[in-house]
Amino acid sequence: IMSITVTVSLLLQLSRLPNSMIMTLATVVYILSYSFGKNSSWIVFLEEETSVKLNKFVEVLAKFDKNKEWFLGKPLHDEESTIIHHYAFAENPSIFKYPDFAASWVLSIPLVVRLANKVRDEPLKSDFTIDLKHEVALYIWDSGKGPHLTAVPELCTEPEDSPRAQSCATTLSTESPLCGEPVNKEDIFVAVKTCRKFHSERVPVIKKTWEKDALFLEYYSDHADPSIPTINLGVPNTERGHCGKTFAILKRFLSSAVPKTKWLLVVDDDTLISLPRLQILLSCYNPSEPVCLGERYGYGLSQGGYSYITGGGGMVFSREAVLQLLNSGCKCYSNDAPDDMVLGMCLNALGLPVIHSPLFHQARPEDYAGDFLAHQVPISFHKHWNIDPIAVFNKWLKDDSRATASDGLNKSAKTEL
Repeated sequence: IMSITVTVSLLLQLSRLPNSMIMTLATVVYILSYSFGKNSSWIVFLEEETSVKLNKFVEVLAKFDKNKEWFLGKPLHDEESTIIHHYAFAENPSIFKYPDFAASWVLSIPLVVRLANKVRDEPLKSDFTIDLKHEVALYIWDSGKGPHLTAVPELCTEPEDSPRAQSCATTLSTESPLCGEPVNKEDIFVAVKTCRKFHSERVPVIKKTWEKDALFLEYYSDHADPSIPTINLGVPNTERGHCGKTFAILKRFLSSAVPKTKWLLVVDDDTLISLPRLQILLSCYNPSEPVCLGERYGYGLSQGGYSYITGGGGMVFSREAVLQLLNSGCKCYSNDAPDDMVLGMCLNALGLPVIHSPLFHQARPEDYAGDFLAHQVPISFHKHWNIDPIAVFNKWLKDDSRATASDGLNKSAKTEL
C-alpha cells in the first residue's frame, strides 16, 4: 500500500481559516515537506465534513505517478470574471480551474518539496486575500511554472448516502452538527446601514424579504424617515467606508436605547440574509465570549497585517466582543474609513479571533462557482447589481422555496448548517 499522509485534524481547518490564508498554507507545506517528505507519497487535505473511502482513495491515487508533480482535486471554475478573484482571467474566466476543498485536494510529495523550497527562497507577497481555493491554485500554477489542477472524478461532493456516490472516494457527511437549539429571535439585534438615496430602492427589498424574521431591527441613515422608520445617528453619509456610522451603532447597541440582546448583526442595505439559518449557526457559539463572525478576508497578511469580517455579507458580534472593542479605545480615524477593516485592526490589536464561516458571502451568487454553492446552504449574499434581489432571496435564502431552488441544493446539504 502506498504511503499517504491524510491531514485531517488541524489542516482540514485551513479552508475555514482564511485570516492566515496563503501564509498559513505555505507554512504548513514547509512543515509537511520536512516531516513527511521522505516517507510519504501524497498529502491529502480534507474538510471537516469530508468522508473518505480509504481503499477507494488509495486505488485512485495509484493511477498517478507519485514521482511527478501532481495537484489533484474536483475542479471549480468561474463563469464570469469576479471581484472575489480579483477579476483574474477576465477574457476567459472558465479556463482556470481551482479545487473544491469539500471534495478534498491532493499534492504529490515532489510538488510539496518544490513548494516548500519556493516558500523558503521567495517571500510571499499578498495584499488582499479573499478566496483560499483560488489563491492556492494560482500559487501552485505560478503563471505556468507549476501544474494546473488535474480533475479526479472520484473526488466528489455528493452526500455519502446518495446513489450517485457509489464510485466516489470522497463524499460529504450528512450528519447534523450537535450545537443545540437555534438561538431565539429575541437574542439578536439587527442593525441595517442605509442612507437617504437608498430609502426607496433598497429598503423595500429588505421589507419584502427578510425583515419579517427579525424581532429587533433598526435602520440607520443620514436622514430620519418615519415611514420606514430610519434613525439618524448624527453621522453624515459617506460615499465609502461608513466607519463613523458603524461605531455609532456599536455604542447604541450597548446603550439603553435598544433592547439588550446577546448578539448584534450589522448589515448593509443591499445585504440579503437568512436570519433563521443564522439562528442555527449561532447555536454553535457562546455569546459570553468575544465572538466576531462572518466571511473573513485578509489584508497584508504576509507583511504582518490582519484579518477582518467583510461587511457586505454581514458582521456578527457577541455583546462581549462589542464591549471589549469599545473599552479598548478603538475608534475610526475618519468617518469614511472602511469600517470592517478598522474593526479588523482593532480585533487584531486585542488578540481577539475573527471567525470565518463560508456561508456568508460578500458578493452575489453569480460571483461564485455553481458547483461550490450546490453543496452549501448559504446564510447571506451581497449586492443588487444586475440581479433581481427578491428573486435571488427566494431562490437561495427563503427556506420554504428551497426544494425548487436548484437541483444541486438538495435536502441533505442543509446539514452544513
